[in-house]
Amino acid sequence: MSKTAAVFDWQGKDRHGSSRKGEISALSLAEAKNLLRRQGISANKVKKQQKSLFGGGKKINAADISVLTRQIATMLGAGVTILQSLQMIAQGHGKPAMRKLLNSIADDVSAGTPLSNSLRKHPLYFDDLYCDLVHTGEQSGSLETIFDRLATYKEKAEALKSKIKKAMFYPIAVVVVAFIVTTILLIFVVPQFEEIFSSFGAELPAFTQFVLAISRGMQDYGIFVAIGIAAFIFLFVRAHRKSKKLRDNVDKLTLKLPVIGEILKKAAIARFTRTLSTTFSAGVPLIGALDSAAGASGNAVYRDAILFIKKEVAGGMQMNTAMRATNVFPDMVNQMVAIGEESGAVDEMLSKVATIYEAEVDDMVDGLTSLLEPMIMSVLGVVIGGLIVAMYLPIFQMGNVV
Repeated sequence: MSKTAAVFDWQGKDRHGSSRKGEISALSLAEAKNLLRRQGISANKVKKQQKSLFGGGKKINAADISVLTRQIATMLGAGVTILQSLQMIAQGHGKPAMRKLLNSIADDVSAGTPLSNSLRKHPLYFDDLYCDLVHTGEQSGSLETIFDRLATYKEKAEALKSKIKKAMFYPIAVVVVAFIVTTILLIFVVPQFEEIFSSFGAELPAFTQFVLAISRGMQDYGIFVAIGIAAFIFLFVRAHRKSKKLRDNVDKLTLKLPVIGEILKKAAIARFTRTLSTTFSAGVPLIGALDSAAGASGNAVYRDAILFIKKEVAGGMQMNTAMRATNVFPDMVNQMVAIGEESGAVDEMLSKVATIYEAEVDDMVDGLTSLLEPMIMSVLGVVIGGLIVAMYLPIFQMGNVV
């Protein structure tokens, strides 16, 4: 009877010494370690996953594609062919969806289809930028270098995305929890106090009356308010998905938010310069590189600015001059691009700008988190503490009533 493959979680380092983690499918712990070694991973922890009560394969996400790109780059660097790399990674991958995707690509490559053409069949996972760079690598015979640059680009992009999510998620999560707790207190706890207060036979303090009025409003109309909020969110999300104009307006408004807007601006500049550096250094013509950078900027304001730059550059204008005309890029970025154009090292200058702005985003997100923690705790203390004080004020004044 054949043995069933199991899924193992692993942590370790790749050939470059960078920390990695992921999942791998193998028949045994020894085979899992051997597969990882063949992929260039020095694993320090490999542990078998416990079976979940819930079935179904996990979806492929951007992080999976980032890890896959690094694995291919590492294996190509070790002299393994692209077909062997795809087959080996597919064999050891823990996600059925990824195994199916990789086997499909490997079958195409085995049949003689260029890798870039095979990747284009899966636009949900491999965008035009990715496929264009792979095509450039195939044409120039530098697929290993291209995958290494792509892996670095994907890793930087994922790290930046993670930082932005962290900046947004923490305050939103705390506010949602505070809202839920306050709602529960107003609907279920405050009415119990109201019954006690009704027997006092004295006028309640104004603050207590105010809280009781809010509680009654929540009990009488809370369900309608909740339905209204849910309907608004649903309709807004639907309209946001369908309307380009609405998405563009939201992008413009988010850039004007205090602190968060500044983080988003720096993140957009980091994405623009990182994408342009990666594509330009890979041999993609500047016009095509600007097209890719516009799509990767992540914000309508910067997308439109980059498309304007592309138009002006196509007309013969220097890129740094076109960038100044948009009024969305800081002087430092414009000056470094100008230096790069004069020295013939635009890609290197763009890479340095990207590194600077990625570091600034990291620092700003960390600073925002440190600033928000005491502020949020203070707000929670005032809201929850205010409800408690409102409920106990009449009890404190019972002596005057008696």
